[in-house]
Amino acid sequence: MSSLVPSVRSSWDRIDAWLRAYAPASYELLAPSADPDRIEAAQEEMGLRFPADLIDSLLRHDGLVEWANLLPCAPPQPVASIVDHWRMCEEVAGDDKDLREASAPSEEPWWHVRWIPWAHGDGDAQVIDMRDGPEQGRLGTACHDGSGHFGDGWPSLAAYLAEVADVLDHGGMVDGCKPYLTRDGELWWSFKDDADLNGEP
Repeated sequence: MSSLVPSVRSSWDRIDAWLRAYAPASYELLAPSADPDRIEAAQEEMGLRFPADLIDSLLRHDGLVEWANLLPCAPPQPVASIVDHWRMCEEVAGDDKDLREASAPSEEPWWHVRWIPWAHGDGDAQVIDMRDGPEQGRLGTACHDGSGHFGDGWPSLAAYLAEVADVLDHGGMVDGCKPYLTRDGELWWSFKDDADLNGEP
């Protein structure tokens, strides 16, 4: 991918076009645009501003209408689920310094109030880091049973979606996963050498 990252809108254009052509059942699971007022209310409740990349993505698709293995890391969530997951993590972390603070300078905490869980599944969340600094907007993972990590993430949501679009159009892998089509013609991301998809050979 070139140093000039395509916009979220152009990447969703490509992803949508690929799904319509090759996995229409998966395309039908993409939700319509989020309500801008709901996005604003979510930002107010969470006490932070969403990056433009996330707003653009939500204005294209407010997550999925039901669970699907549609993106390689975790299913994108609607605004309401983003807020719910953020609120849950805030409640779990509470005043527990072991969860709020990193155990070493080079490590991450279990949870930070300025992480946006834009996609999540199986307890783990793909988060957008909105802490101040030059790496603001990067993507990483907040694990339910460990600390967060950003070393193998992306510098932005736009960069991640552009990589997904590139792999769908031209082949390759995202985060060690390749796109496949199931027997039902649905998109399914899985590791290169997996012998089955969702329990089917």
